[in-house]
Amino acid sequence: MSALNTDSRKVETTRKVLSFHREDRSSDPNNPQSVLLDFISSCQNLRIWSLNTTTRECLNSEQLQKGKQIDEWWRQVTKGDRIIDFANMDDRSIGMFWVVSYTMAQPASEAIVNWLSSGGVSELLSGTNMQSNDRVMVMREVSPMPMSLLSGLSMNLCLKLVFQLEDSLFTGQVVPSIAMVETYCRLLLLAPHSLFRSHFSHLAQRYPSILSKPGVTLLVLEIVNYRLLPLYRYQGKSKTLMYDVTKIVSTLKGKRGDHRVFRLAENLCMNLILSQRDFFSVKREGKGPTEFTETLNRITVITLAIIIKTRGIADADHMLYLQSMIEQIMSTSQHTWSKKTLSHFPSLLQDALIGRIDKRGLAIQAWQQAETTVINQCTQLLSPSADPTYVTTYINHSFPMHRQYLCAGAWILMQGHPENINSGNLARVLREFSPEEVTANIYTMVDVLLHHIQIELQHGHSLQDLLLKTSVNLAYFVWTQELLPLDILLLALTDRDDDPHALRIVISLLDRQELQSRMKMFCMNRGSPEHWIYSGLFKRLELQKALGNHLSWKDRYPTFFDDIAARLLPVIPLIVYRLIENDAMDPADRVLAMYSPLLAYHPLRFTFVRDILAYFYGHLPAKLIVRILNVLDLSKIPFSESFPQHISSTNPVCPPSEYFATLLLGLVNNVIPPLYTNSKYASVVDASNNSVRAGHTKTQATSQSGLPNATEGQKAFYQVQDPGTHTQLVLETAVIELLSLPVPASQIVSSLVQFVVNIQPTLIQSSNGLHGAPSSVGQGSGLPTSPSGGSSDSLGASRSTPSVSGINSCNFVLRSGYSCQQLSCLLIQACGLLLAQLPPDFHMQLYVEASRIIKESWWLTDGKRSLGELDSAVGYALLDPTWAAQDNTSTAIGNIIALLHSFFSNLPQEWLEGTHVIIKHLRPITSVAMLRIAFRIMGPLLPRLANAHTLFSKTLSLLLNTMVDVFGRNSQPSTPAEASEVADLVDFLHHVVHYEGQGGPVQANSKPRPEILNLCGRAAESLRPDVQHLLSHLKPDLNSSIYAATHPKLVQNPT
Repeated sequence: MSALNTDSRKVETTRKVLSFHREDRSSDPNNPQSVLLDFISSCQNLRIWSLNTTTRECLNSEQLQKGKQIDEWWRQVTKGDRIIDFANMDDRSIGMFWVVSYTMAQPASEAIVNWLSSGGVSELLSGTNMQSNDRVMVMREVSPMPMSLLSGLSMNLCLKLVFQLEDSLFTGQVVPSIAMVETYCRLLLLAPHSLFRSHFSHLAQRYPSILSKPGVTLLVLEIVNYRLLPLYRYQGKSKTLMYDVTKIVSTLKGKRGDHRVFRLAENLCMNLILSQRDFFSVKREGKGPTEFTETLNRITVITLAIIIKTRGIADADHMLYLQSMIEQIMSTSQHTWSKKTLSHFPSLLQDALIGRIDKRGLAIQAWQQAETTVINQCTQLLSPSADPTYVTTYINHSFPMHRQYLCAGAWILMQGHPENINSGNLARVLREFSPEEVTANIYTMVDVLLHHIQIELQHGHSLQDLLLKTSVNLAYFVWTQELLPLDILLLALTDRDDDPHALRIVISLLDRQELQSRMKMFCMNRGSPEHWIYSGLFKRLELQKALGNHLSWKDRYPTFFDDIAARLLPVIPLIVYRLIENDAMDPADRVLAMYSPLLAYHPLRFTFVRDILAYFYGHLPAKLIVRILNVLDLSKIPFSESFPQHISSTNPVCPPSEYFATLLLGLVNNVIPPLYTNSKYASVVDASNNSVRAGHTKTQATSQSGLPNATEGQKAFYQVQDPGTHTQLVLETAVIELLSLPVPASQIVSSLVQFVVNIQPTLIQSSNGLHGAPSSVGQGSGLPTSPSGGSSDSLGASRSTPSVSGINSCNFVLRSGYSCQQLSCLLIQACGLLLAQLPPDFHMQLYVEASRIIKESWWLTDGKRSLGELDSAVGYALLDPTWAAQDNTSTAIGNIIALLHSFFSNLPQEWLEGTHVIIKHLRPITSVAMLRIAFRIMGPLLPRLANAHTLFSKTLSLLLNTMVDVFGRNSQPSTPAEASEVADLVDFLHHVVHYEGQGGPVQANSKPRPEILNLCGRAAESLRPDVQHLLSHLKPDLNSSIYAATHPKLVQNPT
């Protein structure tokens, strides 16, 4: 509309736009559509009204009056020095401000900034460690801009506002208010695509050297860690951010005194590493030892274990890089994992780590050798009457190798009585240490105190007394004097879970009243975990109260969202993992119960629940599963209506078919892309389909899917930040449901497979009942017409698969919004997608079930059928099920193969190796019919494996062996077969071998790889001569193969 001028054609366009908005209006003025159209009309009308007289003629008097009212309102609210009170605007004022955002973006942006600055400034009181002349001016708090108002602003205004806020946040002389920072974050969450910026590179480009200002780096780290973590993951930028933050960590870890920035950056790195959902490199450039700290190295290995075990490795190149990546991490890490932890690692990681030597014994020996010197130094430094000047002497002249034992020495001197040491001197020294030295002190102290407990037990001391004394001493370090960061201490203890007392000490620390009180205070001050809906005044904690003495020290820049309790958000889930690994189910349950209020603030708690259920699938008791689920806000998760009953049942049984059908229907309506994406396909939809879908959006159709929240399919990103989209939410919720059911994976897979195998008879009976006999051609179905060949007689109509019991099929088809032919195919696709998201335990069951169904198929076991009938049946079974559904000739094998193909297409590359199991279950193969089925199952995988040479070779070898089963020199097939019957299969092998050699679509000059020619040649030696002849070009024989002739080295080195 901004392009409108006196051009008559554009004026006519204006008239059409306005007339469109006048049509189809509901008589109810409060109808949401009417309100929306009024708003759009107001925006456009005011733009037109404000341009020139020619376009103004397009408006009627009512519209002109509305434009004038808005203009008058704007003059009144901005008259003089007035500031608009955005916290108390009524709906009418909000609507008018939305219009202004389209017509006068700059003044509207300034009005918002003026409001956020309207509280004035005040001087921040000096903390206990700050010099009296250190003055910090801070904006007073006002209410942040409400999301309901921001959501209607023009994108032009949002962009201007973001830039203006960045000027105030990062270059202003006054510390911004939390409301201003929150408003900035809300804008970025509101428009995740249009307004996203990678902060470190964006700010460095826009404000050169700005990140050298001490407050700016802290503010950016807080914003990203506590507000924008899901946004970076949604945009696929979390790895880039991780590398940016790693630079900060690497720079500061050896720098004395910079503890606050370092620990915040390290905590952000923890969250970023744990947020990864696919394989990642530990360095941007990929080579050399990591720049991570010891803590981050350990968390990286745990994250890799979770990713590989619960999501698999998607790319073949990543599988090759894994070993070198582990070496990168281990080159700078001294840690070894306990046998119980390793037992839950995926085999790839187990193999890489199993031989690692535990150096803890050597560490204790080193401590014992240095103990006398260390205790002597600590006595001079930490005795209650110690000379204060010795602090400087110790910092400047102590040996680096002895510094890591400072806290261990203090521990020994305490003798269970913290008052025995000079905490002031200890605090001063630890602050002057580098962050890396403090971390080393924590890890060393943990090893020494655990060793000391063992010695004391040998001397007859009570374990209960020793653990109580340990808890009191550690509380002194962390809470009373605030000498050490709590999150690192808890992680250090948790990583020593092979010591029988370490996890008990962790639990005792989590149970302490000091931490419980701190968590409650955090939750009370922070308000709702959904920070974007908070409309009150934010409360800023004093720096020392928020972070403690060790981190705050002489720092002067106030916090916004940072807090000691918030630093535990990545730590508590890791503690729960370790407790479960050690079969401490009741303590894990108790920790989750205690810290659920805190975990509500975890930015990725949905992912945590999904991953922990997948990681420990088969090991979790039902009670603990329910406790894990309660970490979520269950009212906002689209669980099936009957799901709570199934997981809380005292007599667990597999849910009925209706449950699985509803689950898959939810995926069809919310996850699988719709068949029709634009209006030109509307004419192909049949009458029965039109009656349901006409006038419906995809979201409206899903409102009948049985998912309570399905009507909210158009939620904005900020409402579903984890997992990121409504589509992902529905899919991952279905995964969580299946992982939580109190029945074995075999029963779940069997139920899903039986539903898929039998779905067409059920749906077609439903369709016949609703609309009469289906058309044999079905022109209105939107599916391809089936090719000729085969007949219902050849399939034996009397033996057709029974329909699925327990499903109201008539209602089921209506709820989908699709025809029965379309729905049957989409349900197969949805089932394959869902199974591919589940851990490998489910995959093995699928392969077993699929091979059973294929082997038990009546037309493969019925010896009375003629060869022609069998060929006809095989032909139909191996066609795409859309054609079979069209003609009402679907078969169990056709459906199960379609399910496998959908499943394979969604599997990560690493898990594809397990697909060989199904063929192994089908062997020995004794007929051409079964051989074709084997090729149909595995054939589509081969092009996908073109760049995964090892797995391609294994899969190709498997298929060649199935040919040997039928056409081998010594084979005895059930029915004699001619070589010509498999000429098309040989053609396929020729093509796919060239495809792999090319690494993509076959070209005129494509050639097989020598290794593959050798493989084919070895297999051909076991075949009958007539079949061997068909494969002659794929043999490493220079005389018979033109491909071998181009690789003369094959003759010299045939292995």
